[in-house]
Amino acid sequence: QVELVESGGGSVQAGGSLGLSCEASKFVGPSTSYCMAWFRQAPGKEREGVASIDREHKTIYAPSVKGRFTIARDGAKDTLYLQMTSLKPEDTAMYYCAAVQSPVAILDPTWFSYWGQGTQVTVSS
Repeated sequence: QVELVESGGGSVQAGGSLGLSCEASKFVGPSTSYCMAWFRQAPGKEREGVASIDREHKTIYAPSVKGRFTIARDGAKDTLYLQMTSLKPEDTAMYYCAAVQSPVAILDPTWFSYWGQGTQVTVSS
């Protein structure tokens, strides 16, 4: 059972930056066989994909964050990152780290098997 623990959330003013981390453990098989991703969910809204990265570090971004957010993974540390810049109030949400065994990057939450508990990001105007 893969375990995912997010950290780095907090409050920031619009235009600011914030970095999230997700430490992964207990992979079944090599960690490189997993696609890792970030999702977010704001109150009253559905969970949406933010960014995803595969074992070859190929990435997918939601159009709303492309050019502002950067996803990265460190295989040696089994850690996933999300660097967020030019933050907007509409980026306010609970951010979740997720993993699924897949050779390619995916951004559909229904495919993901493992989820972290989430970390809150609040952007004030």
